[in-house]
Amino acid sequence: MKLRWLIPIAVLLPLQLRASDAPITPRVTTVVINPSQVTQLRLRPEFESVIRMPEEVTSVILGSPGTFKAEHSDAEPTYVYVKPTTKDASQSNLLVVTKSGLHVSLQLLTDGSIDASPKQPVDFLIEYRAPRSSFIVATSAPSSPPKDDVNPRGTHHPLVADGTSSVPSSALDEEYQQQIRVNAPRWTKWDGKQIETALGDTRQWNNQIAVSYSILNTSAAPVEIVPPQIQITGRKQKAKKKDGKRITSDQLEIREYHLSATRLEAGERVDGVVLYDRPNFKQSTEKLFLQVAQADQIDQPILIRLPFTPAINANSQ
Repeated sequence: MKLRWLIPIAVLLPLQLRASDAPITPRVTTVVINPSQVTQLRLRPEFESVIRMPEEVTSVILGSPGTFKAEHSDAEPTYVYVKPTTKDASQSNLLVVTKSGLHVSLQLLTDGSIDASPKQPVDFLIEYRAPRSSFIVATSAPSSPPKDDVNPRGTHHPLVADGTSSVPSSALDEEYQQQIRVNAPRWTKWDGKQIETALGDTRQWNNQIAVSYSILNTSAAPVEIVPPQIQITGRKQKAKKKDGKRITSDQLEIREYHLSATRLEAGERVDGVVLYDRPNFKQSTEKLFLQVAQADQIDQPILIRLPFTPAINANSQ
């Protein structure tokens, strides 16, 4: 009887070992940092995954310390090591913050060691890169979205200015990055709108002005927004009929702009910067506005008052 039971056990044991040693599909990924996106990090017991950031990591926040482990050492300031501590299928979240305020959000997923499919990839390394300068050169009709490659979420891929601007892209990129790092903008509510706005920094180089801003979707539904415009209004013109003067408005030429996304999910924020040519002078009744509009309310835009003479950039020539 003992011999009969020993034979099946001897056969099953090698099979179990071979199943646990099934080959996996390793994956190495490079991702451009986008604070509004969540990256999936697929893990597997007995394997350790690595997150590499473009600069020193200052904070690592793990949602479930009981099922996952995330380690960061000052000796390797740009690395975060993540692994599951359970052999059961689990999921959690992880937030990694760098010294300049950049942050990434990850969804941790593990299928466990028993039911895991060998075809399911395992992330060995996710390398994050800082967003590069991605300013979009406006066409002659700034109200039309640029015809560049756009992903389904509406985030524009990086493009390079064509030289029509005298402002270096690095300076504009710095303005944009500064706006992203503002954790608590001063939001302005607008009656009848699903979005709130916050005006950031305004800088002048010669006769060109850069304005950074943020938009927040405070509704429970997605919102589409259109590219920004700069409007000057309040100019008085004589009417053809004897009914006094008429007040008109014009659109100023936009040199470059960047908008991190044109679609905002519920509670989502996007940031942008716009560069435009400021007129040399204006009438006392004229005012400058940053024009922001929802795609379904294009005839009722939000007008954000801009200073005609902003601060001069210290590096301007």
